[in-house]
Amino acid sequence: MLAHTLLVLSALVLAYGAPQDRGDTDTLTRLQAQVEELKDRLTIAEKELKEVKDVPKVAFSASLGGNGLVEAGSFYKKLIYKDVITNIGEAYNKETGMFTVPVRGVYYVRMTANGPTDKTLSAVLYKGYESLLIVHEQPSGEGSDTASNGATFLLEKGDQLHVKLWPDTQIWDNSNRHSTVTAFLLYPMPDESSPTTEPNL
Repeated sequence: MLAHTLLVLSALVLAYGAPQDRGDTDTLTRLQAQVEELKDRLTIAEKELKEVKDVPKVAFSASLGGNGLVEAGSFYKKLIYKDVITNIGEAYNKETGMFTVPVRGVYYVRMTANGPTDKTLSAVLYKGYESLLIVHEQPSGEGSDTASNGATFLLEKGDQLHVKLWPDTQIWDNSNRHSTVTAFLLYPMPDESSPTTEPNL
C-alpha cells in the first residue's frame, strides 16, 4: 500500500511538469515533500520487515518415548528424548539428547516427568555442568506421580542443554508423552561484545 501511494504521488509530480504559477509551485512542492516522506517510511518499513524475516525460528519438543521405566543406578543417567514432536531450526539432536543454542537470546524451557510412586523421581536440566531446572517427586504411595517445571533463560550461542536422572531415581514414559522437554526462542539478544551506538550529546 505504501509503495503504491508512493508511485501515485511520483506520477503526479511528473504530470505537473514545470510549474506555471505560484499555485502550481506550492502544489508541486507539497507533492515532492510527500514523496520524500513516503520514501523514508518505505525504507523504514522494508528494514523492519527484513529484521522480522531474519529472526531465527527455534523451537523443539520431545518426549522420552518408548514404553516403560528408565532408571538410574549409582550414577547420573543421561536421558535421550527420542520421540521428537517439533524441531524447528534443527537445534535438538535426538541421537545425543542435546539441544545446542543456535543464537544468543531469551529462551523458555519446560520439563514434565512421570514415574511410579515406589521410588524417587528426579530429572535435572543442565547447561553444560550447571543445573538449571529440576522436576522432582518423593515416593508417595500407589499409582504414579507427575512433576513439571519451567523458566526463561538468557542463553549464549553454543550453550548445550541436556537432561539427566539423579542417581537412584527413575522416570517413565510411553506413546502418550508423559515425560517431555521443550525449549523455544522468545527473542534474540545482541551480542554483548558488539559495538553500541553512542548517544548524541
